[in-house]
Amino acid sequence: MKVLQVMAGAAQGGAETFFVQLVSALQRRGVDQHAVIRTHAKRAATLRAAGVEVTEVPFRGALDVASGMRVRGIAKRFAPKVAIAWMGRAASVLPHGAHVNVGRLGGWYDLKRFRSCDHLVANTRAIRDWCIEQKWPAERVHFIPNFVNWHVAVPQPRAALQTPDDATVLLALGRLHRNKAFDVAIRALADVPGTYLWLAGEGELRTDLEKIAEEAGVTDRVRFLGWRDDKESLFAAADICLVPSRDEPFGNVVLDAWASGTPLVVADAEGPREFVRDGADALMVPKDDAAALAAAINRLIASPDLRRTLAEGGKARWQADFTEAACVAAWKDFFAKVTA
Repeated sequence: MKVLQVMAGAAQGGAETFFVQLVSALQRRGVDQHAVIRTHAKRAATLRAAGVEVTEVPFRGALDVASGMRVRGIAKRFAPKVAIAWMGRAASVLPHGAHVNVGRLGGWYDLKRFRSCDHLVANTRAIRDWCIEQKWPAERVHFIPNFVNWHVAVPQPRAALQTPDDATVLLALGRLHRNKAFDVAIRALADVPGTYLWLAGEGELRTDLEKIAEEAGVTDRVRFLGWRDDKESLFAAADICLVPSRDEPFGNVVLDAWASGTPLVVADAEGPREFVRDGADALMVPKDDAAALAAAINRLIASPDLRRTLAEGGKARWQADFTEAACVAAWKDFFAKVTA
């Protein structure tokens, strides 16, 4: 099986991170791949270390004809059985040929950009159903969820982040974007005394979030960590994970919390609402409700038994449904089906 993977994504982000994870996992399990990515030295090095052939192209925008020509040239030489476009920019340059074109969707994208695709793969059932509502044939829309791998890491030293050893640490990760609703988490902190919020991520709202922390009177208890590559160490040191997103098509951080055995509080955005079982593997609260988020955090702090229940329930969910082995098997079955 030969697969061409095309990702014209940003320098940082959840989809980009999962792209590297999935492509590397498929390569380890015998899928021969060529990855075409927007120029990114670190991402290219990681993929090459996994045995993947990589070509970096600029992907400068809609008028960048040269990048599309390079993708077509690579497809002609590599002769894949399947070509996968990650998000709309990649789909717009996906070449036709003897191979099967696939669009991989991790959000509510403009399907007009996927007209070159024969099949779509959504990482939630809700996105799959939405595609069908947009008049895509049901037999050509498929559901394959994300996965995370996990390894035990040395906890991040709290002293290095000016955090007392006896404080409750709340951890949130993601792009500093309105959709992630980190403003809600910061405001909730005001009603959870003695806790510290570690916010791992970077983005355009950093200054705004710092101002919100100042207005809420919690600046001394919020730590802006920037983009981090050591999430296992952060989870090992944290007490509770927060996913307060107001718009979250999937939510990879949910899987991170489950895999690490960290009690989770999550807002009822689209993706988490599909997977999370309130009270069994997480506490779910309404979106944009800082008071409800604070109440859930306080409830967990007060109940070691509940924290243990959610941690054990989350780890069981991850092991049952969201491992690398299960995801790769689903993708390989999909490849066999569409190329039969």
